Amino acid sequence: MGFETSKDVLDWFERQDRTLTNEFIDSLPWNQVKETPLDEKFIPVLLYMRDVEVLTEMYHRELQRTPTGRDPVISKFMERWGVEEVTHGQVIDRFLNEAGYQTPEDWQKQTHGNVPRTYHANTYFLTSLTNLLGSTFTATHMAFGAIHEMSTGQAYRKMQKLANHPVLSKILDGIIREEAAHTHFYRSVARIELQKSKTAQKIARKVVDTFWRPVGQGSLAKKRTEYSIATLFGDETGEGVDTLDRTVTQRARQFPGFAEFSKSTKRFRDICSKFVPGKSAVASLVFSINLYSVF
Repeated sequence: MGFETSKDVLDWFERQDRTLTNEFIDSLPWNQVKETPLDEKFIPVLLYMRDVEVLTEMYHRELQRTPTGRDPVISKFMERWGVEEVTHGQVIDRFLNEAGYQTPEDWQKQTHGNVPRTYHANTYFLTSLTNLLGSTFTATHMAFGAIHEMSTGQAYRKMQKLANHPVLSKILDGIIREEAAHTHFYRSVARIELQKSKTAQKIARKVVDTFWRPVGQGSLAKKRTEYSIATLFGDETGEGVDTLDRTVTQRARQFPGFAEFSKSTKRFRDICSKFVPGKSAVASLVFSINLYSVF
């Protein structure tokens, strides 16, 4: 589907029905969650996914301080995007509780409070730089976000396949559908913005090549990021990373100015080759996350 303007993309997005409505959430067979055991190695991954989703509120506020966030089309998208992402985190948290992993009532507040000061300092610096560059930086924001959304969608699909839990699969089906719409918005607007100028392409490529990290890393502990990626995509055959290369990196190469882009695949491969989760790692991560300590 081709779009000529970002407004065309927004119009398409607003025609997409929400999946994780209150009715959908209430209809889930929550009383059946405990009937199927959940492998404990997935608990830290689900906690990571949950925390990344609720931190969207923080990312949204950060973007609002930039020309990108003040763009009326992108701002309108972000309003719904923020609500949907936080809902994803809340539903994942409910699933964990129903499965027997009890989380604190104020877990959202604690997740926000646990973000390192260094993250906030770096964000302030980058936001100031973004304001100097103006709307030219919008292409960078959208390309960066598109790569994040594509990799997030693949993580949910992989979790669904590996965990093979009937209730979790229903939840992830709904999340995946909403994430797919987010991805399509980001990818489409990124392509439109990048086509506007060679300068926008050069800035976006330089920033992504230099600063891109898997979604959540920086605001959450690096060890949690690496554990989640290695658990979902690390395997002896390399098939998991090959999937990410095909569904994330190669699609990013379709952006103007992103020919031969390889940063995301390289980062995923490095993590999967070096970080090998074991039982001790699971226990350590669950204990540390439960106490909301910093690794």
